Amino acid sequence: MSQEPLDPTEQDEPQAVEAEVDVPSEPEAQPDGDQAQADGDEASVEVPAGDAEPEEQDPVEEFRAELRRLPGEWYVIHSYAGYENRVKANLENRTQSLNMEDYIFQVEVPMEEVTEIKNAQRKVVRRVRIPGYVLVRMDLTDESWGAVRHTPGVTGFVGHTHQPVPLTQDEVFSMLAPTLAPAPQKAAPAASAPQIAVDFTVGESVTVTDGPFDTLPATISEINAEAQKLKVLVSIFGRETPVELSFNQVAKI
Repeated sequence: MSQEPLDPTEQDEPQAVEAEVDVPSEPEAQPDGDQAQADGDEASVEVPAGDAEPEEQDPVEEFRAELRRLPGEWYVIHSYAGYENRVKANLENRTQSLNMEDYIFQVEVPMEEVTEIKNAQRKVVRRVRIPGYVLVRMDLTDESWGAVRHTPGVTGFVGHTHQPVPLTQDEVFSMLAPTLAPAPQKAAPAASAPQIAVDFTVGESVTVTDGPFDTLPATISEINAEAQKLKVLVSIFGRETPVELSFNQVAKI
C-alpha cells in the first residue's frame, strides 16, 4: 500500500517541466517584431531618394552623348542659298531610291531662332543658320560620296573634293544644338550681353576663330548689337557666303 502515493508525484513532474519550457518562448518573439518594423521604416525612407535621381539629367549632356553614339561621321555639303531644304529632301529621296540607307544615315539643315525688329515690332523668326550649307551623317565610301555629290542642288563637299574632312563633335553640337535645345543657347548671350562692347564696323575684315569656318577671313556685312551677332561674308570656293556668328567667334585682323 505504500507504493500508491508515488504514482501522482511521478505524473506531476513532467507537467512542471513543460510549463518551464513554454514560458521563455513568448518574450523572444517580441524583439523580432520590433526589428522588422524598424527595417521597414528604414526601407521606406530610402525609396524617395532613389526616385529623385533621374530628375537631375542634363538635356544638353544627353544630346552630346547621343551624338557620340550615332554611327557615321558628319560632313558639310554646299548648295545654293535658299535651296537647303530642297537639297535635304532630294538627298533623302535619293538615298532611298539607291538603297544607300546603310551608308547615308541623316541629313540636317541647321536652323536657329532670332529676334528681328521691323517697323518697331519685335518678332521671333526661324531661319537657316548657315545659308548654302547642309549637314550629312554618313559612312564615306566611293558609292556614298557619289550619291551625295550628284544629288540635284549639291555643288560639292566642303573641304577636299574627294576626301572631305568630317566635323568634330563640338562643331556638330554647336550647329545642331540650337534646333534641339534653343533655350540654353539663347540664355548665354543675354547673360553676357553687358560684358561685350560693340567694337566692329560694317565692311571691316575679321578672321573666324570658331566653328567649321575657323581661320577663314571674312568681311562684316551686318551688325546686330542687341543679339551680339555679326553677319559676315566668307569666301568659299570663290563665292562669298553669308554666315552669322557671335561677337566672340571672330577676331580683328
